[in-house]
Amino acid sequence: MKEIPRGTLQEQTFYEQVGGEETFRRLVHRFYQGVAGDPLLRPMYPEEDLGPAEERLVLFLIQYWGGPRTYSENRGHPRLRMRHAPFTVDRAAHDAWLRHMRDAVDGLGLAPEHERQLWDYLTYAAASMVNAAG
Repeated sequence: MKEIPRGTLQEQTFYEQVGGEETFRRLVHRFYQGVAGDPLLRPMYPEEDLGPAEERLVLFLIQYWGGPRTYSENRGHPRLRMRHAPFTVDRAAHDAWLRHMRDAVDGLGLAPEHERQLWDYLTYAAASMVNAAG
């Protein structure tokens, strides 16, 4: 029986398959470029500089998709719903978030199966953050 070399596609995490840290940094940077000018979403970020929020999302997504666990090492368990509880996340915020994320995902040029897997997660995550009617 022939041995499969280490590092083949089957052994790689999603993080590795899509290009690692650089891909997630591009995704999140483009997303926050949209957020910066969005009248609904921008007020949810109290910091004048979106850089810290951008870095937190990059590290979270890297960890979620199989990369380094820097997010948890720095911030503990993600607790996404708890961290978003102070903000009113209604259907309009959900839709705006997904609109900017769709643009960012489309800008990556991922293989269709990777794009679909990433988008499925992002739509699930956005729906699970909704905490208000409207």
